[in-house]
Amino acid sequence: MRFLRQSLTGIFLAAACVALLLYAGQMIMGAVQQRMGAERKAPPPRERVFAVNLVTAELQSIAPELIAFGKVESRRRLELRTPVAGRVISLAEEFEEGGRVMAGQLLLQIDPADAQSALDRAEADMQDARAEERETGRALILAQDELAATQDQAELRQRAFQRQTDLKTRGVGTATTVETAELAAVQARQTVISRRQAVSAAKARVDQAASSLARAQISLATAQRDFADTTVTAEFDGALQTVNLVEGRLVSANEKLADLVDPTLLEVAFRISTVQYARLLDQSGRLITAPVRVSLDATGVDLSAVGVISRDSGGAGEGQSGRLIYAHLDAAPGFKPGDFVTVSVREPELSAVARLPASVLDAGGTVLVLGGDDRLEQLQVELVRRQGDDVLIRGVGLAGREVVSGRTPLLGAGIKVRALREGAEAQPQAELIELSNERRARLTTFVEENSRMPDEAKKRVLGQLAEAKVPAKLVKRIESRMGG
Repeated sequence: MRFLRQSLTGIFLAAACVALLLYAGQMIMGAVQQRMGAERKAPPPRERVFAVNLVTAELQSIAPELIAFGKVESRRRLELRTPVAGRVISLAEEFEEGGRVMAGQLLLQIDPADAQSALDRAEADMQDARAEERETGRALILAQDELAATQDQAELRQRAFQRQTDLKTRGVGTATTVETAELAAVQARQTVISRRQAVSAAKARVDQAASSLARAQISLATAQRDFADTTVTAEFDGALQTVNLVEGRLVSANEKLADLVDPTLLEVAFRISTVQYARLLDQSGRLITAPVRVSLDATGVDLSAVGVISRDSGGAGEGQSGRLIYAHLDAAPGFKPGDFVTVSVREPELSAVARLPASVLDAGGTVLVLGGDDRLEQLQVELVRRQGDDVLIRGVGLAGREVVSGRTPLLGAGIKVRALREGAEAQPQAELIELSNERRARLTTFVEENSRMPDEAKKRVLGQLAEAKVPAKLVKRIESRMGG
């Protein structure tokens, strides 16, 4: 009985377990079917809010700057050429590349032997011509005296003939004596004619002597010029460039030996577009004398000078576009003719414009401004000028509005934003780095050997390199020129 009772209990428990398992499986299947058949509901959408940087548009009067690149030139330049051919027998000590010379200083001399000989011959010819002039003058005086004497004789012969004629009329004289007197008078007149021809010939010789003297004077002046051309002197104070001469060399006529430039009278030539050129014209169409500033990056220090626009080129130039502008420079220490510089021209002031970062403007000429309920509004503006990374704009309703400084494709009109306004921030300090002894010595050597850097700037840079910590910007700039 006990066995039967335990067997029935086990069967009952097994059946109960199976029933529970079937019930659990049915519940799981029902839950899965209900889950799969249930409709999914999306969560309610939330408006996205973007954080934007804002800058305030303040209208003011701004003088734009026109940036161009140009070349420094000397306003007074002279090519030194040899007027005559020959051998160079002497050179000035300053006749070298970069040599400074004074006005009137003797720069070189060509062997004057041939020129001296030609000058001596011309002087001798001049003496001969003057002697010939004096001789012909005396001969003319003598010929005129002889003419006067023959004229007196002719008058006497004529009076004698007249007297014989009167005697014959009164019956005292004879025909023979009359004929003899008449023949003598005719011969006297013939002699007068001969003397006149002699006077004419003497005058012709005087004229020829005068012509010979004039030719001799011309030859003498030419010889004197040729002799003077054997020496070359400096026309003004300046420096020599592109020197191509040594003592003892044979030079040909009109050969270029060097250039003499005045380093104190400098100007800069730069080319701008036609649109930029039109901005520099006044109401009468003339170029204004706008102030300019030129700068030259010279390894750690920027050389700069100021000046004014003086003129523009007469034509656009073959194969060129725009306009070539020239500006006179004031005192420009450190600059040399041929330097490639950056030119900044101050244009006339523009009124009622706002200076903002260039990122505020899109291709359509619109900006995004902050409106009510922190939502963006689109505003049409006029682009007046670009100034590096900034733009000068104006538009209706722009004054005092907060403009989005960094536009992205996600921003547009009606977008809700969170404003990030720029506050007064301290300027970051220049980054300073420590240098190894080897690196410091290499930079110092490069600066000391740089002949183009002015002494004052070189001293300042060497002082910075001697400090324990050196500005990283200075080190980077020097090493970029060293190729390191």
